[in-house]
Amino acid sequence: MKGRVLIIAGSDSGGGAGIQADIKAVTALKGYAATAITAITVQNTLGVSAVHDIPNGIIQAQMEAVLTDIGADCLKTGMLSQSSVIEIVASTIRHHAPHVPLVVDPVMVAKGGASLLAHDAQTALIEELLPLASLITPNAPEAEALTGMKIESPADFGPVAERLSQMGAKAVLLKGGHLAGETVVDLLYAGGKTQRFTSPRIESKNTHGTGCTLASSIAAGIAQGLPLAQAVARARAYVWQAIATAPGFGHGHGPLNHAHTVGEFTGVE
Repeated sequence: MKGRVLIIAGSDSGGGAGIQADIKAVTALKGYAATAITAITVQNTLGVSAVHDIPNGIIQAQMEAVLTDIGADCLKTGMLSQSSVIEIVASTIRHHAPHVPLVVDPVMVAKGGASLLAHDAQTALIEELLPLASLITPNAPEAEALTGMKIESPADFGPVAERLSQMGAKAVLLKGGHLAGETVVDLLYAGGKTQRFTSPRIESKNTHGTGCTLASSIAAGIAQGLPLAQAVARARAYVWQAIATAPGFGHGHGPLNHAHTVGEFTGVE
């Protein structure tokens, strides 16, 4: 049975984002989550106060231990804070899992504003990881940083997504949650074609970990053999309902409700 997802990302002590959110999301969607932890963050709903990087050799060893025994039907990367980390992750994927689909969530800034990607690591991300990516899932600020192009509304998504595809990613899901408006619009660009996904905006401070959760939810769908658009639609429905039923923990940007049952809302246009 398919559904094995190897997640290469950082740990969030608050449990709302990072590896913890990834495991919860994949498990809620009936997949199997394995992990290679890249960093340990001291973090809660108010922000990140410290980061401890895991040695590169241990990151590589974690990946190899999973891939040579359990295997994976999809890979997902999250927080890869240093260029050397990106290089070792990319090298290990090329050696042990060159044909396994890869979802890249280009984590650059935490919800509280802390930078999670060194400047030189952005170049490594573009040169090393994008060419391996089956899907990249940037939000608007991340897409602007990667391409140097400006996004003021969903009308700007098409050229930016096309540019990211030209940079190496096989498909792009450009997320519009950071843009103003009562409707959140995401754009999937794959095979030269675009598809829009929409959902009513939920006014909530409980959105910590939405990017991690969405990318891992999509990875779970890909691992289970769903077509990309269907995997995206199911993942968006899951995240939307996770925000709508968030428990309200913490004094800052609270976590989602990862344990809810997946509904039918897709918002596909």
